[in-house]
Amino acid sequence: MARDLAHLSDEALVALVARADDGALAELYDRFGHVAYGLALRVVRDPALAEDAVQEAFLAVWRSAARFVPERAKASTWILTLVHRRAVDVVRREEPRRTEPLEAAPQPSANLTEDEAWLRLRRTRVQEALRKLPDQQREALELAYFGGFTQSELADRLGEPLGTIKSRMFTGLARLRELLADTGREEERWNTPEFTS
Repeated sequence: MARDLAHLSDEALVALVARADDGALAELYDRFGHVAYGLALRVVRDPALAEDAVQEAFLAVWRSAARFVPERAKASTWILTLVHRRAVDVVRREEPRRTEPLEAAPQPSANLTEDEAWLRLRRTRVQEALRKLPDQQREALELAYFGGFTQSELADRLGEPLGTIKSRMFTGLARLRELLADTGREEERWNTPEFTS
């Protein structure tokens, strides 16, 4: 008969997972599986790939639970960070397959291809800019925009006052705008006649 682990904290469950308790892993999945899938789906934009990312992330939880340090982060944050990383890995792994030419595939219109190229470029710029942010700002923005958390939910999950979360997100977004503006100015410089002629 399965033990009832619902009364345990997330951190206690991770400690049990570190001792190879598969019931504790199942309880963590019950708590975070839905949110993890939503986060992965926002990153990979494909239901089957999102499921793969979540499965790989919970496998990583199983394998690396012993290395989790509760003083550094909440268990929920750690798990969702693993999910986000696995989702990004899935996108990188699938990208070459998606760009391989298909012999029988119809040629897309020039406008559609150009739009997709600009969308991909913008997405890459945002991801690069996010990597340049301090960890706490990046984490808050990623969980809010990719994970769908409200600021209040983030405050609860991260154990921080709501004002701190708002400030962190405001500062992070302002810095993100600066980084993206700098990228745009750099591209304009390279498109000037002295560089294009």
